[in-house]
Amino acid sequence: MRIFAPLMCVAVLTWPAAATAQGYISRLLNKPVPGGVAVVALGQAPQAPRAFLDDNRVMVLRDSDQQWIAVVGIDLKTPKGKQTLTVQDATGSRQTGFNVGSKDYKAQHITLKNKSQVNPDPEQTRRFEREYKEQIQAYSQYREVIPSNVSLDKPVNGRLSSPFGLRRFFNGEERNAHSGLDFAVPQGTPIKAPADGVVTIVADYFFNGKTVFVDHGQGFISMYCHLSEFMVKKGDEVKRGQVIAKVGATGRATGPHLHWNISLNNARVDPAIFINAFKP
Repeated sequence: MRIFAPLMCVAVLTWPAAATAQGYISRLLNKPVPGGVAVVALGQAPQAPRAFLDDNRVMVLRDSDQQWIAVVGIDLKTPKGKQTLTVQDATGSRQTGFNVGSKDYKAQHITLKNKSQVNPDPEQTRRFEREYKEQIQAYSQYREVIPSNVSLDKPVNGRLSSPFGLRRFFNGEERNAHSGLDFAVPQGTPIKAPADGVVTIVADYFFNGKTVFVDHGQGFISMYCHLSEFMVKKGDEVKRGQVIAKVGATGRATGPHLHWNISLNNARVDPAIFINAFKP
């Protein structure tokens, strides 16, 4: 996809009644709630515009109705109301709005025997901070490559257990909300890449345990953690359906399962949206 080079410095503010795309991707992915995805119509120009939410570049694709769309990840902490998307094309720069609705997420209480995974000591905290920085850097990457698919395969076949967005309490203490989707599957279950991509992280982290990140292009990143075994290394190009790891119980886990994250424009969003399992 060719992107326009120098852009005219013309700022135009527009607030249409959020143009609604009607193509296949829009019908599949448009779930504009905190932790969800907004699909915003950008018109039918010959070439792709660029789109930004705050400082983060947003995925832009041509939908089945031939309209350009922005596929926007909405952070879980985003308040209800209008958000602003900046769009750049050959005519200059403009702003368009989209509305974020509301969604209630349930609470989950988990008891851990290893107290350090609730309140790490100073050395463990420093380790976590280093690891967190590395992960945030991977989430913030934007490659121009168009994702091979955004309707994803499940990385494993199994029961969905802990859903995205749960308010989590470990040993009675509230921590960050659940940023992924858990699959309850046995130890050693093969995990398959749900789309083509490049492996950007293969590491053993304090909380996540053994972890793999795959960059699918245009800020579309998937993460797999609590693994027992790696089947890839950093820098590998993987294809949809390729086995990248095996399920385990490493890190902060009470038993074998796969924790699967999806990130768009550096916002963690509900993976259930991409496998047609989203529940309003």
